[in-house]
Amino acid sequence: MTGPMVEARGVRKYYGSLQVLRGIDLDVAEGEVMCLVGPSGSGKSTFLRCINHLERLDGGTLRVRGRLVGFEERKGKLYEMREREIASQRLDIGMVFQRFNLFPHMTALQNVMEAPVQVRREKTAAARKRALDLLERVGLADKCGAYPGMLSGGQQQRVAIARALAMEPKLMLFDEPTSALDPELVGEVLDVMRQLAESGMTMVVVTHEMGFAREVGDSMVFMDQGVVVESGSPKDVLSNPQHARTQAFLSKVL
Repeated sequence: MTGPMVEARGVRKYYGSLQVLRGIDLDVAEGEVMCLVGPSGSGKSTFLRCINHLERLDGGTLRVRGRLVGFEERKGKLYEMREREIASQRLDIGMVFQRFNLFPHMTALQNVMEAPVQVRREKTAAARKRALDLLERVGLADKCGAYPGMLSGGQQQRVAIARALAMEPKLMLFDEPTSALDPELVGEVLDVMRQLAESGMTMVVVTHEMGFAREVGDSMVFMDQGVVVESGSPKDVLSNPQHARTQAFLSKVL
């Protein structure tokens, strides 16, 4: 792969007459951990969902690994791909949501195995072995037979991370993965994400966990009202914000 893992140019998104994204330009390098921060309603989660075409762009372009996401170019014009083609693109992109969205009738092991078996047609034995390895990686080897209702929120979110990793993605997207957790459970999820970053996984993380961003992030982007207000290293943005809006936001969360 040449060029950035994620390349956004002039990304715009409307919901009716409301413009949520107002021309986002940013690059995420391979192996980079980018943290998106900002107030609620600033467009962070919408932008994240645009990266894998869960939200359709209304302007601009998004590329992952050099390929347009959700669109193809023909004679200088962009045409939206068929859903099957878009789904194929998403195989390289793992996503972890605020809510865990596990299948309640399946065990942790079955949840992690499901997509490789059903989508990639992997043999059950191979998918089971990798699922067991992934559950061990997120510290849940002893919970492989447990159903989601038997697990804490932090444990469910770690299963959700293992499930995303089971498809062997090149890019991981995290949409406020700890916001639905009790405070004492946040650390166990952040520890897994920290280990994932150390392994070299490219990650884009929407988060309010400033300590995690400072420690693990390679870059930080502060968004407000659908635009990138400020960006830089987490240390620089958190310690010496240049924009008044960034300063005002950080004064309330740090």
